[in-house]
Amino acid sequence: MSFIAELKRRNVFRVAIAYIIVAWLLLQVADTLVPALHLPEWFTSGIALLLILGFPISIIFAWAFEMTPEGVKREREVDRSQSITPQTGQKLNITIIVLLAFAVAYFATDKFLLQDRQPPVDEVVQTSVNPSIAVLPFVNMSDDASNEFFADGITEELLNLLAKIPELDVTSRSSAFAFKGKDIDIPEVAAKLNVEHVLEGSVRKSGVKVRITAQLIDADTDKHMWSETYDRELTDVFAIQDEIAKKVVDVLQVTLLGRAPKSQETDAEAYSLYLEGMHYLELDGLEDWPKAQRLFEQVLAIDSDYAPAVLGLSTAVREQANFGLIDLNDGTNRARDLAMRAIEIDPLLAGAWAMLGHIQLVFEWDWAGARELAERAYSINPNNPDALALMGRVAQVNGDLDLALEYRLEALRHDPLSQILLTEVANTYFYRQEYALAIPYVERNIELNPDGAGLQTSLAIFNLFLGDADKAEAILQREVEELNRNYGVASVYHALGRTAEATKALQYIIDEHGIPLGFQIAELYAFQGMPDKAFEWLEISIDNDDGGMTYLLIDPYLVSLHDDPRWIKLVDRMDMRSSWEAMQSR
Repeated sequence: MSFIAELKRRNVFRVAIAYIIVAWLLLQVADTLVPALHLPEWFTSGIALLLILGFPISIIFAWAFEMTPEGVKREREVDRSQSITPQTGQKLNITIIVLLAFAVAYFATDKFLLQDRQPPVDEVVQTSVNPSIAVLPFVNMSDDASNEFFADGITEELLNLLAKIPELDVTSRSSAFAFKGKDIDIPEVAAKLNVEHVLEGSVRKSGVKVRITAQLIDADTDKHMWSETYDRELTDVFAIQDEIAKKVVDVLQVTLLGRAPKSQETDAEAYSLYLEGMHYLELDGLEDWPKAQRLFEQVLAIDSDYAPAVLGLSTAVREQANFGLIDLNDGTNRARDLAMRAIEIDPLLAGAWAMLGHIQLVFEWDWAGARELAERAYSINPNNPDALALMGRVAQVNGDLDLALEYRLEALRHDPLSQILLTEVANTYFYRQEYALAIPYVERNIELNPDGAGLQTSLAIFNLFLGDADKAEAILQREVEELNRNYGVASVYHALGRTAEATKALQYIIDEHGIPLGFQIAELYAFQGMPDKAFEWLEISIDNDDGGMTYLLIDPYLVSLHDDPRWIKLVDRMDMRSSWEAMQSR
C-alpha cells in the first residue's frame, strides 16, 4: 500500500482539514472577543501560536492512533480486519461539512453584512434613557434688529439652565443653532438632533419691558404639550427662565434627584451687556473676541461678582492668546486668574473648572492636575460640553483611547451636528487605528460643511492609512485650503512614490509656518522615513510648548519611531512614561 493511500486510510487528511477549519473559526472568534473583553493584543497571537503548534501534534496523533469500540488504541495494536476507520472517516466527513457550513456562514456575515457596511453615525450615537430636548433659537420679535443677540442669549441661558439637570438630555448650542433663521419642520429637526421634545419661542424687548413666549412640543406628534407668554419687566427675566425650566421638568415628568437649578441674577443692564458679549464670543472670530472682552469688562464694572461674565472674559482672553492677538503667556496667565476668580464666586460653575483643566493640559502639560480638574468639572455637570470635551482630551493624552472615544461619543450625542465633535470622534478612531470607522464621521462633517478646511485632507489620509493611496489622491484634489492640501500631498504622494512632490509640500509647510507647526512637520518626516529629522522637530516642539505634543503617544504617523532609543527619552521628557507603559499593556 502506498504512503498516500495509508494516510487516507488512517483519516489523516480528514483530521487535518477539520483541524484547519476549527482553528480558523477559533481565530475569528478571538479576533472579535479580544477587543470586546479588553484583553491584551498578544492574547490573539498566543492562541494562533498554540493552534500552529497543535497542528503537527494532531497529524501525528491521527497517524499513530485509531478510534476503536474499546477506545483509543495505537494503530499497530489494531487488527486490520477489526478496524473501523471507514466508519470514523464517514463521521469526520459529516463533521467537516458542518464545520464548513459554519465557516461559510461566518464569512458571508462578516464580508457582506458587517465589513461592507460602515456603521452610520446615527447608529453609533446611541439614545439615552433620559428624556431629551432641544432648545431652538428663540425668534427676535423686537423692532430693533440689534436685539437679535438678546433673543439668542435668552435661548442659550435656557439651554444652559436645562443642561444642569442630569436627568434631562439637552442638545448643545451649536447643533440647536444650526436651524436658526430656517423654515423648520419640528419632527424632521428632532430626528436630526435625536431628541423627543423641542422648546421654541420668541422674545420681544422694548426698553425695560420684555415679552417671552415659550412652547414645548412633542416631536413625534408635532403637538404642543405646553405654552406660555410672559409679559414682565426686564429685571424679571431670570424668574421667567426659572419658571420655563421648571415647567419643562414638570411636563416631561422628570424626577429630579437634587434641587432644580436657578439662574444667577445680576443687574438688568449688566445682563443685556453679558448676552451681547456671549453673542460675539459664539461668533468665534479674530475680530469678535476683543469685542466680547470689552463687553464682559463693562458687565464687571457694573457687577464684579457676576461669575458667568468672569468666565466669559476668561474665554475671550484665552482665545486671543491662542491665536496670537495678545502675548501667549500673559494671556494664558490672565485667563487662568479669571477662571479661578469665577470659581471663587461660584464653585459650581463647571465651565470655569474646565477652563482651568484645559490650561493645565495644553499649556502646563500637567497631566495629573488636568485630570483632577476635568473630573471636578464633569462631576458638577456631566452635560457641560466643555467638561465632556476636556474629559475626552485628558483620556486621550493619557493613551486611554477607549475612554476618550466614550466621552466624545457622549458629547456628540448632546451635540450631533457639531463639526468640532465630528472631527474629534473621527480623529479618535484614527488614533485607535480604526481608519474605516473614522470615515463616516468625516463624511457627515463634509455634508454639513462642504467647504470646511482640512476635511477632504482628513478623508484622504484615512483612506491612505487603509491602504488605498490612489483613492486618497483623488479625494485630495478636492481640498481647497493650501496648508491642509500640502499636508495631504506630503503624506499621500510619498506613499505613491512621488518623492519630489512630497518633499516640496513638506518644505512649503516648513517655510510658511515653521515652528508653530513643528509637531506636524515631525509627523511628516516620520512618515517619510526620516527619523532624525522627526526627532529634531519633536524636540523643537517641546522647547516651544507646542500643543501638538499632547498627541505624542497615540499618533499613527509616529509609529515608526517607537522602537528608536530616542523615543523613550522623549516620552520621559514629556513625563508620559506611565501612560506609555499602560498603553503597551492594553
